[in-house]
Amino acid sequence: MIASIRAELRKATTTRLWWILLILMIGTIAFFAGTFALALTFGDTGTGPDGQALTIAPKDMAITVYTLGVSLGYAFPLAFGAILMTGEFRHRTLATTLLAQPSRGRLVLGKLAAALPFAGLYGAASAATAVAVGAAALGLAGEPTMLDDADVLRSIGLSIVAMAAWMLVGVGFGSVITNQVAAIVTVLGWTQLVEPILRLALGFWEPAAPIARFLPGAAGEALAGGSFYSTTGLSDLLPAWAGLLVLLGYGAVAAGIGWLTTLRRDVT
Repeated sequence: MIASIRAELRKATTTRLWWILLILMIGTIAFFAGTFALALTFGDTGTGPDGQALTIAPKDMAITVYTLGVSLGYAFPLAFGAILMTGEFRHRTLATTLLAQPSRGRLVLGKLAAALPFAGLYGAASAATAVAVGAAALGLAGEPTMLDDADVLRSIGLSIVAMAAWMLVGVGFGSVITNQVAAIVTVLGWTQLVEPILRLALGFWEPAAPIARFLPGAAGEALAGGSFYSTTGLSDLLPAWAGLLVLLGYGAVAAGIGWLTTLRRDVT
């Protein structure tokens, strides 16, 4: 098992993809953290679903800004987790990998274990970027940074866990959609288009509004403890522990489907 994990780590670190995605994620989160902090401070926050003007408390504003990685940047760890699996199919190395490690269960476990250090790195980089840029923007706007508040610090810490969990979900997702291009397009389409539209639509349709809490992105935000959607009243969130269970549940279901289909096929 140790040899399998070492091999998976070597596969990931000998390519440039892991740090290219990391840099892109940092740039994306830095842009959104600064933009949202200034927009929420100087701009018109608009009205909520009830038609009333929105008033955002300093703590809620800080949590929203500092956890933007979980709301808007989770596509990057999700995509990298998927690539760890789909790379075997894209580069036709699965047969060779299975010759060295015949147990397909250990193969998946090895990939999950190898994803852990990258998951922690992406999570820490996401939180550090959002806090650094967000706090600077809030300070520039004359707003309190709230970095001495226990709830805010807790949300920042949990946002690291949420981003890390997304990478593990990506490994399971990659075992279902093995075509690398299709997997990346699906990740981008869902995270940047489909789910945001669904959450906005469900947020304005009261009978269906509770459904939005169980969507994957909402589950990650629940773990972090806040999001733009919940702050503006467009979506309620589950408790943090329930968000973690739902998020990991998506990964487990994807991995189960992949195990019953892709990983049980003849690779010759």
